[in-house]
Amino acid sequence: MILVIDVGNTNITCGVYRQKTLMTTFRMMSKMPRTSDEYGILIRDMLKENQVDIEKLKGAIIASVVPNVMHSLTGAIRKYLKMEPLIVGSGIKTGIKITSENPKEIGPDRIVDVVAAYEKYGGPVLVLDFGTATTYDLVTEDGKFGVGITAPGIKISAKALWEDTAKLPEIEIKKPDSILARETITSMQAGLVYGQIGQTEYIINQVKKETGLVNLKVVATGGLGRIIADATDTIDVYDSSLTLDGLRILYEKNRKA
Repeated sequence: MILVIDVGNTNITCGVYRQKTLMTTFRMMSKMPRTSDEYGILIRDMLKENQVDIEKLKGAIIASVVPNVMHSLTGAIRKYLKMEPLIVGSGIKTGIKITSENPKEIGPDRIVDVVAAYEKYGGPVLVLDFGTATTYDLVTEDGKFGVGITAPGIKISAKALWEDTAKLPEIEIKKPDSILARETITSMQAGLVYGQIGQTEYIINQVKKETGLVNLKVVATGGLGRIIADATDTIDVYDSSLTLDGLRILYEKNRKA
């Protein structure tokens, strides 16, 4: 079994794989400062709570977009799980050729997502990740990744609404039955969700238009991705475990090294 860890701007998502099967997942907040001992005890206890035998873990891999977490987190893996984690970054084997002008600027989370999408669904494929930011990344049929679009995530937009306006409340993000809202909360939900649907459809269609890839496969992931995927025909697949699968795939590609 292996432990995969995705460190996002909001949450740290952990998964345990037995071969290609995702056995369990659990989450921690990434914005809360923790020592290596705190991370180690928390991860160890969560593994035990999920009936994972720590002695059977053979490896770990981490992808992180939060650099200041890494020292404590990697220290925790070494001390409490007795293994050296593989870090997604420069030099790791991906099977994808990054052709952007500045490959080192590509976030590890985006690399993990495109590797998973290309391995699972083939190319050309457009990968949408509805996280803190909403990202759109294109992989060609021959495995080249060099085109990406980055937009504010739904939660960022929502936070701006209720933090930067005096009278708008904090709300649950969900799709209302109608865009024709008659009160404040549903009007905010309509603007956020239907606005994201409109943005998503426009960007997908524009990518297809400019590339000529009319049969482009579109795969979505991320916490709020299902809300959007269920509301538009422009997304072909919603894959909730895409990022964790990508970490597993990268671990397997780099295991011998």
